[in-house]
Amino acid sequence: MSQAHSSGSLAEVHSSVSIPVSKSPWKRFMAFIGPAYLVSVGYMDPGNWATDIAGGSKFGYQLIWVLLMSNLMALLLQSLSARLGIVRGLDLAQASRKTYPSFINIPLYILAEIAIAACDLAEVIGMAIGLKLLFGLPLIWGVSITVLDTLIILFLMNKGIRTMEVFIVSMVFIIGMAFLVDVFIAQPDVKEIARGFKPSILGGEALYIAIGIIGATVMPHNLYLHSSLVQTRKIENEQRSLKEALKFNFFDTTIALNLAFLVNASILILAAAAFHNNGYFEIADIEDAHELLTSIFGSLAPALFAVALIASGQSSTITGTLAGQIVMEGYLNLRIRPWLRRLITRIIAIAPAMITIIWFGEDKLGELLVLSQVVLSLQLGFAIIPLIHFCSDKSQMNGFAIKNWVKVLAWISATLIISLNVKLVYEEITGWLVSAGDNVIYIYILVLPVTILTGCLLLYVIVVPFIRRKSPKDDFVPHGTALSIDSPDFIEYKNIAITIDFSAMDRHTIRNALVQGGKDADYTLIHIVESAGAQYLGQSINDFETRSDERNIDKYVSEIKKMGYKVEGKIGYGNPAKAIAKIVNNSEIDFLVMGAHGHKALKDVIFGATVDTVRHKVKVPVLIVKDNQ
Repeated sequence: MSQAHSSGSLAEVHSSVSIPVSKSPWKRFMAFIGPAYLVSVGYMDPGNWATDIAGGSKFGYQLIWVLLMSNLMALLLQSLSARLGIVRGLDLAQASRKTYPSFINIPLYILAEIAIAACDLAEVIGMAIGLKLLFGLPLIWGVSITVLDTLIILFLMNKGIRTMEVFIVSMVFIIGMAFLVDVFIAQPDVKEIARGFKPSILGGEALYIAIGIIGATVMPHNLYLHSSLVQTRKIENEQRSLKEALKFNFFDTTIALNLAFLVNASILILAAAAFHNNGYFEIADIEDAHELLTSIFGSLAPALFAVALIASGQSSTITGTLAGQIVMEGYLNLRIRPWLRRLITRIIAIAPAMITIIWFGEDKLGELLVLSQVVLSLQLGFAIIPLIHFCSDKSQMNGFAIKNWVKVLAWISATLIISLNVKLVYEEITGWLVSAGDNVIYIYILVLPVTILTGCLLLYVIVVPFIRRKSPKDDFVPHGTALSIDSPDFIEYKNIAITIDFSAMDRHTIRNALVQGGKDADYTLIHIVESAGAQYLGQSINDFETRSDERNIDKYVSEIKKMGYKVEGKIGYGNPAKAIAKIVNNSEIDFLVMGAHGHKALKDVIFGATVDTVRHKVKVPVLIVKDNQ
């Protein structure tokens, strides 16, 4: 865990994709393709399936216009998100940290994390259901297995952003082809589909499902994600390059989100044709939908349905990981390892799924899935409003602030979403007050205060940017400003520590350390005994490993002294990082030299990252030596 001072959004892939110079416009466009497809999988994740199936089975084709409206809003808002990342070089979370005070940013961060957890919950449930439908695996085991996708995100991140984009596009292709065949098998009524594009007044359950559709389509975490992913392209910070990047990213977004709309529309149309038209009006459960597809169309349609569900859950979980990393680093300026971030997010999502299965039964997962999408919709205003303000700020957008007509459309979209959410919250709380009986006091004590505070937060992010004056924070840049560099003074290290582990790496580590201080410095060789006994007994341990290590360190000390250097050996016990840091911090050490073993990806998870942990625990400069030096 560290403060994210030195690099941009998603540092491991930031500006990692070069844009070809002096190539045809088509080849330059191809270099920009990718980010919108990673974003688009969030628009066709298992949460969308639940709301689309519920809408199609209960209301037939009537809610297709809600899907279309949601997609148009998504296209507008995702293009704003991309604009923010391209022009200002900030993701949405970083821009919020730059603009708002801490007492606003912390609640915004918490709400963003809730949205990501709700999204991940949908992916967990969808993956588990897909595994059950295809392989007969019990849901409780399917939910548990989803923890392992940590390894997939770890592998893809180490292979680079282009590899991840290829993987995601392949998942999108599988989902699209599966539903294309399923809709062809269902043979829906084209005239009825056309009537579904006519808007209608929403209320009651239709409003609830419509808000779920909006929340599942216009997803808050995607706004954070897109503003970061566009920065993976190496874009020159000048007018012509920025204008080209905005144009190509808009094309990329339009194509990707229209594909997502076709997938969502296919799910709703399939549910309407297969269930609503056959008298099944209450199908909100993915498993029930699968069984009915089997009874109506045979084995091919449900098999493709399950394959698409697994592909959808797996691709969505990867982009959810990236969004979580962006939100944490952007709002808190805090960076933790992606695999750990993935694991934390996944465990948070698994908990409610496990509780629901164990306590309420598997048949309640469908309702939990729809609820997760409503929760997503309730978070939307807190991402959309800041985004509109940031992209409208002429002083910060360097000539690329959005035009007035775009601003009007964006505010109409935001107003519509917030109005629907306010209506839903009012109806839900009113219903709870009526049905609570003797427990109504808990609603007044717990629910109403949280609702009022959340409403005040929303009013703040809406109103204050219109009236606030320019503050010193507006001149903030993500990693500070460059300082003037004076002629360097000679730095002489008097007490140098060297970590050793009696491997071939020791030669490189010791040689680099001796060069730093010469024969005027004092040297301390540090070795840590990591045996199980050392973990509990510490320096009281006297096993074979400890005695062997003492003899080895004495040999190093003797050989280095023969060369004319002043050196002593120290042995620590237990956790290597903690023990090394303790010795360094409790001694008069002013420089530490460590050997890097070059663990990557899975090895780093298994063997640990001692070097990275130590450098955050000690207060002295650290030189990390690799075995090729």
